[in-house]
Amino acid sequence: MIGKIVKGISGFYYVFVVGAGIYECKAKGVFRNKQVKPLVGDNVEIDVLDEQAHLGNVTKILPRKNALIRPAVANVDQALVIFATESPKPNLNLLDRFLVMMEYQDVPVHICFNKKDLCEKDWRDELAGIYESAGYQVHFTHALSGDGKDAILSVLDGKTTTVAGPSGVGKSSLINQLQKDVVMETGVISEKIGRGKHTTRHSELIAINENTFIMDTPGFSSMYVPEIEKEQLKECFPEFDKYRDECRFLGCVHMNEPDCGVKNALERGEIAITRYENYRLLFEELNNKKKY
Repeated sequence: MIGKIVKGISGFYYVFVVGAGIYECKAKGVFRNKQVKPLVGDNVEIDVLDEQAHLGNVTKILPRKNALIRPAVANVDQALVIFATESPKPNLNLLDRFLVMMEYQDVPVHICFNKKDLCEKDWRDELAGIYESAGYQVHFTHALSGDGKDAILSVLDGKTTTVAGPSGVGKSSLINQLQKDVVMETGVISEKIGRGKHTTRHSELIAINENTFIMDTPGFSSMYVPEIEKEQLKECFPEFDKYRDECRFLGCVHMNEPDCGVKNALERGEIAITRYENYRLLFEELNNKKKY
């Protein structure tokens, strides 16, 4: 029997099988021996142990389209990162860390700023300008009223999207809005995997419609990409790319080199100051980490 892992917690994997519902499964020891861990989003084969109780074992992980490091999920098409415009004020360093992680893993990102009602238009325009000039699509929503929901649904349609954001930004409220009109067999799913809590502690796959899924991931407070080298960091800031041919040195990392195209663009106001400052901070962080 083939299904999709929709949640994993404490060694149990909850596998959704079309037409049959959710099976609570353990992973066979062969995965541990091969140091392979099933992920939310994996398509898997299972052996049913008890049909009435919907219990089984995961016996095989089918080939993955991709597998992200952080958040640890598989088979995603894109990411939607959610921050608030205010209350809490967005931590742009944290946002840029997430964007770097997704760029490093080659995952397209949409940015959503929730609680649009709490801020002035000038602040919304500034946020949009920073990230649209970097090549990202930016959306503003008010989760409680549903304002902006249709635009987000259009972005999600037909794709599997990993959704992430720090605590307190209204991520759960927005996700509830997105799935509010879903007509599916969700009763057994809710009962089996304990849906309904407002605080996400584990990654979870949620169906919006038959071909649209979102992966809700736990709130994050800090993001690191230990695999990345400091020289690779510039590739994770897409707005730098068009200026690289203006740099005097082929391997320019846009820090202290003379005649740097990126720094010249920064002076002309073509690159956002906050983006470049966060680049410098991350570069130094990676540089220092390698020393110790």
